[in-house]
Amino acid sequence: MKILKFTFIALFVVGLASCKKDATTENKSKDSLTSKKDSAVVPEVYKEYYGIYTGEFAGKGEVYDYESREYYEGIDLKKLSLKINRITQDSVYGQSIVNGTQRPFRGVFNEGSQSFILDEPGNDKTDGRFKIKFKNDSITGKWTAFNKTAVKAPVKNLKLIKKEFVYNPNFMLDQNSELIDWENPKDFKEKYTDEETGKTETYTQSKNRVASDAVFKINASKQKLSEKDIKNLRKLDLEIIKNSVFARHGYSFKKQTYRNFFEQTDWYIPVSNNVDNELSPMEKENIALLNRFIKYAEDKYDYFGR
Repeated sequence: MKILKFTFIALFVVGLASCKKDATTENKSKDSLTSKKDSAVVPEVYKEYYGIYTGEFAGKGEVYDYESREYYEGIDLKKLSLKINRITQDSVYGQSIVNGTQRPFRGVFNEGSQSFILDEPGNDKTDGRFKIKFKNDSITGKWTAFNKTAVKAPVKNLKLIKKEFVYNPNFMLDQNSELIDWENPKDFKEKYTDEETGKTETYTQSKNRVASDAVFKINASKQKLSEKDIKNLRKLDLEIIKNSVFARHGYSFKKQTYRNFFEQTDWYIPVSNNVDNELSPMEKENIALLNRFIKYAEDKYDYFGR
């Protein structure tokens, strides 16, 4: 009786193990089939449209006046990049890049009208739909926000030109660039003495940070910087020299201050919101040094009418 009982238990255990094995095999088979289906290569078409298109992105909305420090109704002008990465018979894939924000999009291509309808995901208040048309190497069209009450300019026109992004360590700000930080004005107490009456009055003057010509001479992508090279520079100088490195690699800046500087050039093309892996060892060392000095540097402020 004991022998029969033992035999039954052994058979039960073997059967249970066999079931588990079969289940595992079945799951693996399912996973294998799914993997095979997902890895199927979908033919790509219209590869001539692949690339980066960059240019004006403008619409009616609230614009900030730096002198009065108030918003007024005007043209909200920004720089936009569209990256067309992949086109199949059914879908178009890519990213939009503006104001330091990179959003994926998916859409469809109409061969007859040479036009695209591209939708951003919709889970961010700044998402919307692009309706664009191609002509040679340029794109025209408009973008409409999904949530029209969440953005200052819910409808924007765009005019983009195809550009090839190239990293070049020699890129520098144009000598004619306006080196004023309009985004961060600071109030200073000033005194005025009337020569006739001798009476002194105190008033508040709003001033802006201003950089020096050092930003045209120091290149943190080409030369190994020393403390001697940067110890007497203004804080804004150091910030520009540092961020010039990121600009050369196509970093899309969130801060308007830096966008204002680099969008004045013809070489700056925002292509990514993270370029850390693209930096050379020397650039990383220079940035670390600049960060140390930025922490304690002072700025020069001046008054500018606008």
